[in-house]
Order: sequence, then structure tokens, then C-alpha cells
Amino acid sequence: MSRTVVIVPYVLISILFLMLSTSVQAGKTRLAFSGGPDGGTFQYFSNGMSSRLSKDLANVEVSNMASAGSVENIRRVNSGDADFGIAYSGDTYLARNGQLPRDTNRYTNVDAIAYLYGAPAHLVVLEKSGITSVEDLKGKRIAVGGAGSGAAASAQRYFTALGLWNRMNIEFIGYSKAVSAMGDRLIDGMWVFAGVPNASVIQAAASNKIRILTTVAAGTKAGFFSRYPFYSQVTIPAGTYSGVNYDITTFQDSALWIVNSDLDQTLVYDAAKDIFSPRGLSYLMKVKSTAKAMSIKGALNGIVTPVSPGAASFWAENGLVLNDAQK
Repeated sequence: MSRTVVIVPYVLISILFLMLSTSVQAGKTRLAFSGGPDGGTFQYFSNGMSSRLSKDLANVEVSNMASAGSVENIRRVNSGDADFGIAYSGDTYLARNGQLPRDTNRYTNVDAIAYLYGAPAHLVVLEKSGITSVEDLKGKRIAVGGAGSGAAASAQRYFTALGLWNRMNIEFIGYSKAVSAMGDRLIDGMWVFAGVPNASVIQAAASNKIRILTTVAAGTKAGFFSRYPFYSQVTIPAGTYSGVNYDITTFQDSALWIVNSDLDQTLVYDAAKDIFSPRGLSYLMKVKSTAKAMSIKGALNGIVTPVSPGAASFWAENGLVLNDAQK
């Protein structure tokens, strides 16, 4: 009898603990953050930001999702399949205006939260390929990123403007696979649209002698930058990648943190405040050095579409003013 009396309280405590645990779990807000392909900067950022938000925001759990990249993230966030994502400013602008390639849908349920970093175009070929200019790519096999990625979308815009898109053999494969394929001579070059330095380009340079082509002169001649004003010229400094001992003149888009416009605005405010706190920024710089471009002062850089009201409240508290395109 005494044993039964002793055991019952423990059973009751276990049941109560289980009920409490279940209640706490049920009260959690579960969110999805759509990132990018393996080896890409998007995935580093989305994984790091998901971990940080899950740790810091009470009763919030954010799961990182792999993705083809920018365009897929816009579609996921717009539909609510993802709550947060990372996308290029250019893709976000075109998506809102029904101007994505072969897609006239208007993705208006997507707001920007903040600028994360600039993503330059890297046009990488093997040094022994004989390819020394963009014009030499006619008839060549070029990997442009996964289908639905921002890299592939930017490549199509650029090479179409130059009249090369339909004159090359395009491979829709991600960065890591492209590095291997180029090393095995299965492709002639790869297009990478990501922050500097990029892990996959580092890997390519470590495995083979590479050349990175300038993209600005050909783009200017073709009127590319007049047609797509959200792109800006940038220089990748000499020595950024092994064996590339010269400056590379190229162009970049702005990688943005985006959010579904129906997400609770208090939560958006709290998320922006957490990630852009000194501790949040310090953490992200440890995850990916590209995060050094992030700051409250520059949080609205490169954004040409509406900013989430929750995020806008946080930026206003910190002295930032939205322009007409961001309202």
C-alpha cells in the first residue's frame, strides 16, 4: 500500500508536466524562413537568422527552408508557404509589377524588411578555357544557378540584353554542382550572383586556375543598365579569390530580407529589432562575413518596393525615413 501511495504523486506530476509542455508547444508561433541552395550566401543568412530569432523571440520558432533562391522565395512568401525569405531587390520589383520572365503574375503580398548586402555577378571560367570576354561565351556551356533562383533570373536578363541567352548552352544547376562540373570540364563557366567572398567561387579557385570576367562594358554597350536601373556597378578587389590578381568590374543587386505582408506587424518589428541589435549583427558576422554590410543606417539601401509597416516603425525610431517607393 505504501508503494502505491508513493508512486501516485509521481504519476500525477508526470501527467501535469506533459500537459504543461504540450500547452507551451501549442502556444508557439511557428514560422518558415526560405533561404537558398547549398553553398549560397542566402542559405547562410537564412539559417543564421532563423536560429537567432528562434533563440531570442519568446514563443517563436523559425525553421530554415532550402530553396532555389530569390524568385522561388518571392513566390513562397507571397503565397504564405514561407513567412520570411531573402530575395534580390530587382526580382522583388519585377515580381510586384508582373515582369518576371514568362510570369505576368503580380506578387504584391511581399514587403521588404531590410537591406542585407550587395550581391555582385561573378562570371567564372577556367583560365585554360580560352574565354577572355563575355562575347566569347557564344556556344559555350554555362551554369547559371538553379531554375527559379535569382542568379538564373539575373543571368537571363543580362545575357538576353546581350543577345547571348539563346546562343549559349544553359545549365540550371546550383553553385556547388557547377564547381564540380566545371572542374570535370562538363561546363565552360558558371554564373554566381552572391555576396563577396562567395564560398563556391573560393572552392573553384582552390581547385583550378580560374578567370573572372568583367561584365560592365558589354552590359553598358547593350543598354542593360538603362533597362534595369536597380543594378549598380561594383568592383571586386584584386586578391579576393586565389589567383585572381586583378580588379573585376561587374554589377550587383541588393539582397533583401522580405516578409509576407499578412504576418503580425508586432512580430515583424520584434524580428527587425532583434536581428539589427548589436548582438544580432555580431552573431551574423560570425555566421557569414558578408553580414558586415548590414547596419541600421543602411537598412533601407537598395529597396525600391514597399517596406513592411512593422519594420518601418523600427526604422523610424532609429531616424530613417522611407522614400515614396518604399511606402
